[in-house]
Amino acid sequence: MNLDSAQREILDGAKGETLAKVMKTLVAYGEAFGAEKMVPVTGRCGHLVTSFGLGVMKPVYALMDKLIESGAVSSQPFSADPRPLAPEIPVNFLQNLLFKVMYSKQSDYEQQLKKLGMMSDDAFTCACYMSEVGNKPNKGDILSWAESSAVVYANSVLGARCNRNSGIIELFGSIAGYVPYFGLLTDEGRKATWKVVVKTTKKPEAQILGSAIGMKVVEDVPYIVGLDSWLGSELNDSAFLKDMGAAAASNGAVGLYHVEGLTPEAVELGQALLQKNAEEYVIDDAELERVRASYPCIWKNPAAKPKLCFIGCPHLSLAQLKSWTERLEKFGGKLKVPVIMTCAPGVEKEFAKTPYAEKLKKTGVILSSICPLMYMNNPLCGKMPVITNSNKLRTYTSARYYTDDEIFTYITTGEAQ
Repeated sequence: MNLDSAQREILDGAKGETLAKVMKTLVAYGEAFGAEKMVPVTGRCGHLVTSFGLGVMKPVYALMDKLIESGAVSSQPFSADPRPLAPEIPVNFLQNLLFKVMYSKQSDYEQQLKKLGMMSDDAFTCACYMSEVGNKPNKGDILSWAESSAVVYANSVLGARCNRNSGIIELFGSIAGYVPYFGLLTDEGRKATWKVVVKTTKKPEAQILGSAIGMKVVEDVPYIVGLDSWLGSELNDSAFLKDMGAAAASNGAVGLYHVEGLTPEAVELGQALLQKNAEEYVIDDAELERVRASYPCIWKNPAAKPKLCFIGCPHLSLAQLKSWTERLEKFGGKLKVPVIMTCAPGVEKEFAKTPYAEKLKKTGVILSSICPLMYMNNPLCGKMPVITNSNKLRTYTSARYYTDDEIFTYITTGEAQ
C-alpha cells in the first residue's frame, strides 16, 4: 500500500507503538480488499457498533485499556449503538439475573468509551445520523462506521462514503484518522450492478421492499426506479428510506442504494450510475407477497399470543413517534399487547418537549432507547413470543414480523390479521 509521509510516520512508530499497531491493522485490512492507499476520515464524528458490555469480551476491554493508557484515543468524537439494558423495560426475576450476568461489564465499558472520546451519554443509538443526535455527516464525508443500518443510510440518503466495516476496525479508523480506500469509498465501487424496478399498485412496505432487495442483490449496489411514484420528487420521507435500507442491509448486505430522482447521487448522475452489464430485478405486488410468505415463524408455538411488541429497530425518528402517537390516541382504548417503542436519547428529549409525549404515555406505551436486538438475543427472551415491525429484528432474533397496519391491529385487538 502506498502511504504518504504522515501515514508512514504513524506506521513507523513516530506517534507511539500502540498507534503504530492501529495503523498496521488498518493497512492489513485495506490490503485484504486490494486498497492501494489510505484516505483521511473527514466526517465530524465516528460511530462504534460494540456498545454492549458482555462479560465474555475480555480481549476488547484489554484493548480499550491499552488504547487509553497510551493516549491513542479517537481523533474525533463518536456515538455508539444502543445500550442493551434499560430500567424502564419490564423483566422477570430470571431475566434480570441473566442480564446482570451477561452484561456484567456494561458500566465499566461505558467508562472506557467516555475516555476514548464518546460524544455524550445521549449518543447511544443505531440511528446516529438523526439531527437530534448530532452525528449527521455531510455529502462526500469519508466515515469509519460499522453499524449496517447507519452505514447504508449515510451512504445512500446523505451521500457520505463509508464501507461496511467490522466492529473495532471502525474505531481504529477514528483513532488513526485514516481508512483504506476501496469499495464504497470509490466512484467505481458506488456504481450499481442491479437495476431494481418497482412496479407495485400501492406504496410498498419499506421493510418488505428492503428485504426483497437485500435478499436479491446481497452485497451489491442497487439502482431503484419507480419509488418516486410513491415518495415524490423530494427527499423528505427519510423514515421510509431508513427502514428500507436497514432491511436491505440485514436481509442481505447492502451498504449503498440509489433511488432515481431522490437520493443525492441519483439526482446528480441518474442512470449513469448503472454499470453496463447491470442485472434487472422487477418487484411487483406478487413478488412482495412471495418474499413476505418466505419468512419463517420460529416460535415454539406459532399460535401463541405475543407477550411483547417492539416498534423501532432501527430507532424511530421524531416524525415516526408523532405518527404512532396520533394513531394510538385516535384508537383510545387499552392496548392488548405490551408495546415498547425505541428511539435515540436525543430524539426522546425532543419528543418530551412536545404535547405528544404525554399523549403517548397515556396509551401505555413504554418509550426507551434500548437495543431490541440485544434484549432479544438470549435464551430466555428468545423463547418469548415477540412481535415487531422491524425486518432487521426479525432476521436476527426469534421476533415475528408484521407490517405497521398489522401491528396496530394486533396491539389494539389482541388478534392477528
